[in-house]
Amino acid sequence: MPTMTSRPQAPATPVLPAVPTMTGDDTRWRAVQQRDGSADGQFWYSVRSTGVYCRPSCGARTPLRKNVAFHDSCADAEAAGFRPCKRCKPDQPSLQQRQAQAVAQACRLIEQAAQLPGTEALALAVGLSRYHFHRLFKQHTGLTPRAYAEAHRAGRLREQLAGSHSVTTAMYDAGFNSSGGFYASSTAQLGMKPGVFREGGPGERIRFAVAQCWLGAVLVAATDRGICSVALGEDADALVRQLQDRFPRAELSPGDEAFEQTLAQVLAALEDPARATALPLDVRGTAFQQRVWQALRAVPPGVTLSYAELAARLGQPTAVRAVANACAHNEIAVLIPCHRIVRLDGSPSGYRWGVARKTALLDREARQPGKQERD
Repeated sequence: MPTMTSRPQAPATPVLPAVPTMTGDDTRWRAVQQRDGSADGQFWYSVRSTGVYCRPSCGARTPLRKNVAFHDSCADAEAAGFRPCKRCKPDQPSLQQRQAQAVAQACRLIEQAAQLPGTEALALAVGLSRYHFHRLFKQHTGLTPRAYAEAHRAGRLREQLAGSHSVTTAMYDAGFNSSGGFYASSTAQLGMKPGVFREGGPGERIRFAVAQCWLGAVLVAATDRGICSVALGEDADALVRQLQDRFPRAELSPGDEAFEQTLAQVLAALEDPARATALPLDVRGTAFQQRVWQALRAVPPGVTLSYAELAARLGQPTAVRAVANACAHNEIAVLIPCHRIVRLDGSPSGYRWGVARKTALLDREARQPGKQERD
């Protein structure tokens, strides 16, 4: 497995991307049969023989398909003459929604606090036991409360350093109470010394090259540790400007002859995705994002997964939205194959480099000989 050099980043936001909407009766019926909790809130189903309507995860006996109808809202089901099921209470927030709301509330408390509240205090504030809260928080965000607080503080530090006249001012504005703790952690959080970061990354050496391929323009950038960016687009100049904006004073240099080999390897991986796993990467993300990206690299060409299936592979089946968030923040196209994550019905979902490119990548992989079957 190639090296993945990490640099922690703050979570972009605890309000994570929505799970793709379920459409189509066949897809919805499968969700009912599987009692799929991730489908709760996306649709409701009624049972003609009992006169009630339920949420997809209802634990009642699975009805006969001929007696089932689907509804887009509780109001639609009640307008059709059905009453709420007393078991799953579909007209009330689901357990999963209540848990997600509790975690979101805890995230707000962490972000607004001058000092990190203890786990016991956070659990009490959201009405959960300490153990249950800690487990749910990690399931939904991919981080412990302390790790989330540190990542959020790192994000504030980046913002403060960018606009501050001094490192000391940025240190206190970001929530650090002492220079000792600040300098002990900031270099690891930023990937460089705070003063260097504030000055726009001077000394950070990044080589890059742009080429044309069947997906349009592709920019490949790398540090001494590995490839840090593969970006796709229509305008090569725009891709270069985006790279410059990340660190305006970093040493960005066009790739030399040696770097042409790296570019050629990436282009070859676009043609033959099986080659992608042989390339070293310099990934920059939270610990949970890195786990998601590593899991994505283990998904072979020709295989697609849903967000829920990827979350299950990580051993955190309820972290669907956190997985979706990690996919959305992937900076390395194709080599970290987030394009292999699709909706439950198999159709492509959003893609930062365009759904058309995602569809083209999936179609190409599906046509390649020797593709692996879905496991």
